[in-house]
Amino acid sequence: MITSLMIAVCVLLRILSNPLGNVYQKQLTAKGHNPLLVNFLTYFFLSVGCVVGYWVLPTPHLYTGFWGYSLLGGVVGAMGNALLVKALDKGELSVLGPINAYKSVIGMLAGIFVLHEIPNIWGILGIITIIYGSYFVLDSTTEKFSWKLFQKKEIQFRIGAMILTAIEAVFVKKVIQASSPPIAFISWSVCGAFFSFILLGFSNTDLKKSLTTLNPSIFCKYLLLTICVGTMQFTTNYTFKHISVGYALALFQLSAIVSVWLGHTVFQEQGIGKKLLGAIIMVVGSLMILLLRNFP
Repeated sequence: MITSLMIAVCVLLRILSNPLGNVYQKQLTAKGHNPLLVNFLTYFFLSVGCVVGYWVLPTPHLYTGFWGYSLLGGVVGAMGNALLVKALDKGELSVLGPINAYKSVIGMLAGIFVLHEIPNIWGILGIITIIYGSYFVLDSTTEKFSWKLFQKKEIQFRIGAMILTAIEAVFVKKVIQASSPPIAFISWSVCGAFFSFILLGFSNTDLKKSLTTLNPSIFCKYLLLTICVGTMQFTTNYTFKHISVGYALALFQLSAIVSVWLGHTVFQEQGIGKKLLGAIIMVVGSLMILLLRNFP
């Protein structure tokens, strides 16, 4: 009973923290901050907090594959989150948020080969429903649901981010299985900081200069973003501990509705009616994957 309640609380926090973090990411890039810098500083601030947590937590036995899966998760996670911030820099939150519902599909497919989690007929129907719902969201754009739409950089960045972070979710689950959710969180933060720092080297950003120019208002934004991302990942880890990746990612897609609402409220994005309809349909597909998982 307590475990079920904790899972419900974690899922709720995950649903709220993810799109709220996207808002701060979009606001920071709108102020001229390089997406790769936003990505690195988020991981960096989390890693600083993890240094304290590491000495407090009991060190569990690390099973085979911990370091390998940690590094693999760090690589695809840093790349995926960098693409996500770049997508938010150019695109609308109310469009990019619901697209993330495909993540449960990719996570489920990756889970088949890595975790041997096989979906049933309801999982397949849920996938079809998600694809149908995405039509309404994408059709609300100027390009409508067309090939031209998928040529837009923000859509390409978001799809790339979604694929990479879905694969990352599978690696995170393997790290959790080889350690514990808190240790997996520390691993995720530190490895993400390392590889996002490498990615930052490919940009023309002067890190030292950027850090010295952070005023209290901007630093507060970064702090709030770090709290949102930390909450998102920690609750994700706890949920992964008790629910299979495909089903957990499906349940997380309730955040699509929050993304549409925040996009309209914070950034005055238009076409909310059609986007909301599409988001609800995609959420229904995600819930089909989750709630009917035990039915033949």
